[in-house]
Amino acid sequence: MEKKCGCWAALRLSLSGACKSSDPKNSANSIPRTSLVYDAATETRYLNASNREMCAPDEAQNSSNNPHPDPLPTENKAPCQLLQFSFQELKAATGNFRPDSILGEGGFGYVFKGWIEENGTAPAKPGSGTTVAVKSLKPDGLQGHREWVAEVDFLGQLHHANLVKLIGYCIEDDQRLLVYEFMTRGSLENHLFRRTIPLPWSNRIKIALGAARGLAFLHGGPEPVIYRDFKTSNILLDSEYNAKLSDFGLAKAGPQGDKTHVSTRVVGTYGYAAPEYVMTGHLTSKSDVYSFGVVLLEILTGRRSMDKKRPSGEQNLVTWARPYLADKRKVYQLVDPRLELNYSLKGVQKVSQLACNCLSRDPKSRPSMDEVVKVLTPLQDLNDLAILSYHSRFSQPGRRRKKNDGIHQLSCSQSRSIRDSPLNSGKQHGK
Repeated sequence: MEKKCGCWAALRLSLSGACKSSDPKNSANSIPRTSLVYDAATETRYLNASNREMCAPDEAQNSSNNPHPDPLPTENKAPCQLLQFSFQELKAATGNFRPDSILGEGGFGYVFKGWIEENGTAPAKPGSGTTVAVKSLKPDGLQGHREWVAEVDFLGQLHHANLVKLIGYCIEDDQRLLVYEFMTRGSLENHLFRRTIPLPWSNRIKIALGAARGLAFLHGGPEPVIYRDFKTSNILLDSEYNAKLSDFGLAKAGPQGDKTHVSTRVVGTYGYAAPEYVMTGHLTSKSDVYSFGVVLLEILTGRRSMDKKRPSGEQNLVTWARPYLADKRKVYQLVDPRLELNYSLKGVQKVSQLACNCLSRDPKSRPSMDEVVKVLTPLQDLNDLAILSYHSRFSQPGRRRKKNDGIHQLSCSQSRSIRDSPLNSGKQHGK
């Protein structure tokens, strides 16, 4: 029998005994926030930090009139339509949480693939009913529990085509589980960094636009929400490469009225979090915009935001990319070489400029996510592929390319990619 919760009363009562906040202990890995002056030197110091989860403990000093800077989400007064599962139902739906059904793992715990009956909570046979993703929370960890509550609270009331759908939850004894719609193609992170076949340019633009629409929805509501953990692993893809934001454990209600920011714990992932947020604990929607700029760079370059395997000057993506973003003749050197010039010339220019704006050192100079959506929308229809420009310019007898004509400059590796591309069918160019 389907079980729906009509209000949060029962859930809140169950959670009340386990939600007393406590600041995390001081960590040697936390970034010291000794200066609130945001300049290039401070940014560089931040950007050179390692790619680990952030959790700075001293946010309380940033707001003397806010002794509890990160309270639990407020009670949702509107009735929710989430299903309430029993632990045994989810255990059966995932085949007793079989190891081969694991979809992923995070600091919270594991995510399992499972099957439930349509419009109900009963388990179904594998391959039948509705496919779901079941996230289990590690039983030890107060912070994980708070994030679980935030996830239920936000996704229980936020519904949008570019947000992953939360189907229901389970809370029994020390068991905390969440049930989501199953996203067929997994995360953007997997497609960009863990697969040998490169993600096509058109799909990259579609994904960037979908993710931008999701953030714009969060920022633009009557009660704005700051996502606070925008990164490639939290962007999930369906069978048509439609992007949906997942994992709202760090989401935070944004400032309202005459408030310019909210003061909160500094959490997130190095390489994605806005430097001014790390240094001050002041959170705004422009913090998400910075994170979007980092992900946009990852989409453009095929490089991770932080990669210790690269040479010292290239380990941090933002640091490495900034000089190229500022020069229109150099932006093409940022493009993922695996694309083999199968990308839009104008699209690269627009995406590079947009990333540069999103990564502005001055938060007020960054665009809103609505403005980002407006820039990305027309890029879906561009067909000025670099490979076509190459063919056109070098197929004319006697045509010599000017050294600095403002058009795409080919590197040696890109030229080799062209010669080896299946599109060339063994043809030789430049003759």
